[in-house]
Amino acid sequence: MADTAQDRKLPATERHIEKARTEGQVARSRDLGHFTALGLAVALMAVLAELFTQRSASLLHDGFVFDHQALLDPRSTMLGALSSLGAQALWILLPLFGAVLLVALLSGWICGGWNFTWEPLQPKFSKIDPFSGLGRVFSAQSLTETLKSCLLAVLMGVVAGFYLRHHWMEHAELLAMPLPAALAAASKIVLGGLLWIIAVLATFALVDVPLQRQLLLRRLRMSAEEVKQEFKQLEGNPYIKARVRQRMLEMGNRRMMAAVPGADLVVMNPSHYAVALKYDESVMAAPRVVAKGADQVALRIRDLALQAKVPVLQAPPLARALYAHTELDQEVPARLFSAVAQVLAWVYQLRDAMAQGRQSELVMPQPEVPVDLDPANSADPGART
Repeated sequence: MADTAQDRKLPATERHIEKARTEGQVARSRDLGHFTALGLAVALMAVLAELFTQRSASLLHDGFVFDHQALLDPRSTMLGALSSLGAQALWILLPLFGAVLLVALLSGWICGGWNFTWEPLQPKFSKIDPFSGLGRVFSAQSLTETLKSCLLAVLMGVVAGFYLRHHWMEHAELLAMPLPAALAAASKIVLGGLLWIIAVLATFALVDVPLQRQLLLRRLRMSAEEVKQEFKQLEGNPYIKARVRQRMLEMGNRRMMAAVPGADLVVMNPSHYAVALKYDESVMAAPRVVAKGADQVALRIRDLALQAKVPVLQAPPLARALYAHTELDQEVPARLFSAVAQVLAWVYQLRDAMAQGRQSELVMPQPEVPVDLDPANSADPGART
């Protein structure tokens, strides 16, 4: 079942936000771009007002100056003059346009950071689906953007109207001024009006930047099922992980069982626990546990040991202590050296007797184990003995 908008109440995770970025979903503020671009243009006009005025006056002067030679071939003259004046105007405005473009790009980085992706350009049926298009047109985000744009247009119109009303006399006086003075005065009037427009844009940008971020996070909210699926993708499917653990355990058990025939001794209790020991004084500093198990695993170790004619010793305290305080393929603890040495000595004597072809009459040892190492002496009433 598809998740509805009402189901998506949980905040978006970092992974979900990063995935949305790869798809081109980034918080962008148009008002911030308009403010920075227009603000820089006005700043450059204020700093370079005198230069712009001189260049503009020069262009106007050159555009209205002609001689009698131009009358001989007016078409060529007009085309040449137009291309020349256009090139001069372009060189005047090109630095301004370049700076505005650079600041517009920087404003996008300030709001949502750089994000280059081809994902939005890929063809999708939803982009041409009329029902999806109607849903986007009448969505809450579209309604918010429309109301915000209308409010911005109204405020800018009101501000511009009040400014023109209070400076209409200055505009009328421009008609009586010489061209250089009229351009200088007009630039000041226009600059003052643009400053008021920039103030309105700055106010909207301060509101729009956090608003766009909140709208994006609201649009990316997730349902409980989506969060669960993402967690499964990150952590792995629990069923698969359990199967992997089971396979690893089976492989470990097979390796462990394969080591039982090569052991020197198996200590049992008598069926709850079984620990297989091996000692090679040429490569080992102490006896090592090569296999251990409880219940059915212990019985399997016992059967493999009997088939391989590995001695099996019934020593419950030692078996419990070894099972509780040793790990597979590790040496026995130092406090159990004495007890393990006793049982290994019995094994070596048993081997000598069998090698000489005589029946062994050795008594199985009952090694002493420190009381605190025997789990049967613990306070747990459920400990098996």
